[in-house]
Amino acid sequence: MNVAIFGGSGFLGLYLVEELRRRAHTVSVYDLSPPRRQFPELRFKHIDIMDAVSVSDEISGGGFDIVINLAGFANLDQSTKYPYRTMELNVLGNINILEACVKTGIQRFVYASSAYAMSDKGSFYGISKLTSEKIVEEYSVRFDLSFTILRYGSVYSEMSYDNNYIYNLVEKAVTTGRIDHGGDGNEIREYIHASDAAKLTVDIIENDEYKNEHVIFTGTEKLRRIELFEIINEILGNKVSINLKSGEYHHHYRFTPYSYAPTISKKLIANPHIDMGQGILECIKEVYRNNPTI
Repeated sequence: MNVAIFGGSGFLGLYLVEELRRRAHTVSVYDLSPPRRQFPELRFKHIDIMDAVSVSDEISGGGFDIVINLAGFANLDQSTKYPYRTMELNVLGNINILEACVKTGIQRFVYASSAYAMSDKGSFYGISKLTSEKIVEEYSVRFDLSFTILRYGSVYSEMSYDNNYIYNLVEKAVTTGRIDHGGDGNEIREYIHASDAAKLTVDIIENDEYKNEHVIFTGTEKLRRIELFEIINEILGNKVSINLKSGEYHHHYRFTPYSYAPTISKKLIANPHIDMGQGILECIKEVYRNNPTI
């Protein structure tokens, strides 16, 4: 297949490009910076997903079968500080790519979402992901665009990126001898290596059974955060100070991303009120007033 990846220079993107190339697919990467690794016959172009014209030009001229969107605001904690930028990139940027896919007749659009799309945690980041999921679904209904939504869980790798939690955790433990955590350590995660996530992603885009489906990627084992910290500490010779600060774990889920939290609204009825017949009469009177020649 001929595959376009927006945001393909990120740490998940690197592994995805590698896996696609290993399986002999043609790959084009669009990002603000080139990939850190060199791949043979890889086409890269600097593209800002907020530039709708450039996005459309590239997709329409690329002859792509699959378009994957990994781009956007990926740091949950930073999203709480920059809600506008989060929504701009994760929602409007995604729409720019969707619009180009519809115009070009792409076979399938693949959207990289998050487990936080299923949670009432995640702040503006989770909201942006859920919003974009709904928009993707509506584009499928209105414009017959096949899609696959991939909800990635706790992805990690050995690459240094600001949203690679485990690498950053290990780096701090090695360089400072400390692990600082804002919770009680009992939070549960199912970590999945970016290489495994990439292999599963390619499996899915090669299989038409996953068209118009939502898929969740997690690791195979549940691990408490304190267990992760102790593993790192033991590997480093038990020289790391682990500091827990219970009560500071605000925007992340503790045990599961699944949430059911319907918003209850209050119903108010005007009393006294203008009845429906009187309201319609007022509308008719206004129409005649605005159209004196009738």
